Amino acid sequence: MKYYDHSFHAFIQGVILIGFALLILALVLSGNIVYYIAPTMMPFVYFSLITFFILGIVQVLRSMGKNEDHDHDSCNCEHDHQIKGPTWVKLMIYSIFILPVVFGFTLPDQALDSSIAANRGIQFGSGIGEQTETSASETAEKSNEDQENGGTSRADAYLEDPDAYLDSLGSTSQDDDHVSEDVYDENWSNEDYFRELAEDLLKDDKVIVTETNYLDVMTVFDLYLDKFIGKEVELIGFVYRESDFDSNQIVAARFAMTCCTADAGVYGTLVESDNVTQFEDDSWISATGVIDEGDYHGQVIPVITNATITEIEEPNSPYVYPSY
Repeated sequence: MKYYDHSFHAFIQGVILIGFALLILALVLSGNIVYYIAPTMMPFVYFSLITFFILGIVQVLRSMGKNEDHDHDSCNCEHDHQIKGPTWVKLMIYSIFILPVVFGFTLPDQALDSSIAANRGIQFGSGIGEQTETSASETAEKSNEDQENGGTSRADAYLEDPDAYLDSLGSTSQDDDHVSEDVYDENWSNEDYFRELAEDLLKDDKVIVTETNYLDVMTVFDLYLDKFIGKEVELIGFVYRESDFDSNQIVAARFAMTCCTADAGVYGTLVESDNVTQFEDDSWISATGVIDEGDYHGQVIPVITNATITEIEEPNSPYVYPSY
């Protein structure tokens, strides 16, 4: 049987684990971890950093032990711990783990840009406007179906057994009341929060959108847009354009992240100004203007009109995060 060097493979595996730990440490110390992971996930990042480092040290220490013959290195678990296949197969398996570490140290860290936004699609405001319209449409269609399909069957049920039919109506009404009460209790806190936030924002001379309140303010604009028409607003974002935009239109966009870049969504506010042509895609801007109601593909959206736009440096935290 071909000799298998367990010590050598244990050493390689330990180096890979320590490499991942050092990569995570480098991202944390440089602050570039914000490009990939949301702040709420940082405890898991620290846990993985410590775990990879400890496991890597253990593997390296194991590799320094005496490498006995294959007949004596069984751990009595009835499993073969060797990596099967020729040398090139083992190289491919290890490269799956080594290349991410190498690329992590050599490739530059950067935020998601407009090319990713074009692929994923952008949501204007908080995106709930379109969801509300879709929900209302689905509700109307369901109501029509109930009226068309359910009317005759209900009449037949009443004629066949009036008492049973009336009893079923009573139980259905109680179930509906219970569901409505549950939904009301679940959503009340959010509705109350956004209503109070809208009242607070209306008291200010200017609505300043920050990284902390971005998604909340966008939601308030969607819910109470009519109350904010004519209000001055200031926000920052990177420049994004759709192909059907007018020459005086751009979007000040932000990526919102819940967990990591894999779930990042693109949110943006339409900005109208005569000097938008001088700003390139992906450049970061600060826009100050007046809120108005606009329409984009049949969706009512907030628009910042008569905007004064200045180019700025990319913020330290290019993404925005949900407020829990």
